[in-house]
Formats: sequence, C-alpha cells, structure tokens
Amino acid sequence: MLPLSLLKTAQSHPMLVELKNGETYNGHLVSCDSWMNINLRDVICTSKDGDRFWRMPECYIRGSTIKYLRIPDEVIDMVKEDAQAKSRNRTEMNKNRGGNSSQNQRGGRPGGGNRNNVGNRPGQGYGGPANNAMRLGGAGGQGNRLPHAAKNRK
Repeated sequence: MLPLSLLKTAQSHPMLVELKNGETYNGHLVSCDSWMNINLRDVICTSKDGDRFWRMPECYIRGSTIKYLRIPDEVIDMVKEDAQAKSRNRTEMNKNRGGNSSQNQRGGRPGGGNRNNVGNRPGQGYGGPANNAMRLGGAGGQGNRLPHAAKNRK
C-alpha cells in the first residue's frame, strides 16, 4: 500500500501528525498533494513538551517536516479492500485478454506465425529458395539491402 493512496483515502477522517520538531497536530484531513503537504481542519496543536495547546480552525503542514502520521484503522482497511478489488479486476482483465489462445501462442497477431519466419513479412514472398539465399548472404535478414558499414565504404 502506497502512502499517498492511504492519505487520499483518509480525506475527511481524523488523524494525528507529529512533526520532526516534536509538535503534534490533531485534526481532520482536508487534502494532500504528491509531496505529502497536508491541510487539516478543526486542529488541536500540542507543543513539544506537551504542556501547551492551541486550537486552530485550519492549518497547512509541509510534508518534509512530518515525522509520522497516525491514521484510523478503518482507513487502512478501506485501502486494503480497494487494493484487493483492483488486483481482482486486473486478474479478470488478463483472463479476458487470453481468450484466443492461437493468437497468444503465435505472437498475438491474427494469422499467427513467428516474426522471424521468412514468408510472414511484406515484400518477402512466401519464403522460396531465392529469399532464403538472400538471407544467407550476410545481409542480416534485410533482403537485398547492404549492411550499414558496407554502404559507407564505397
């Protein structure tokens, strides 16, 4: 489970944020971004030593200052269920793609065949003796074209 997907699911849920400097912020998550910057509403801030408290209607916390987040178990369960549903959907999609086994076994192209077969490329004919002779002539399967080094030697 990825942290950002967890945070996106946790929107409008309560959470506790502890900063690297020791302060804690309790509030409801309003939004987050890809740098883990977060907005909280109905916030209670606690000082590092725990003897002072502040109530704020909202606050913004930069992601690089966050030490850890405490999120309710119900949010974690929701993310797990979403991940399981997505993996089931992927499995079903892969099963549906594999419907025509003759296409899958032959490179996935209608009509099948291996890409390296002589007769399957346009302009190559049906792989008769003349085409095989050209292929064996050192042209690297390019028909009667010269290799790159031979073109430049003139």
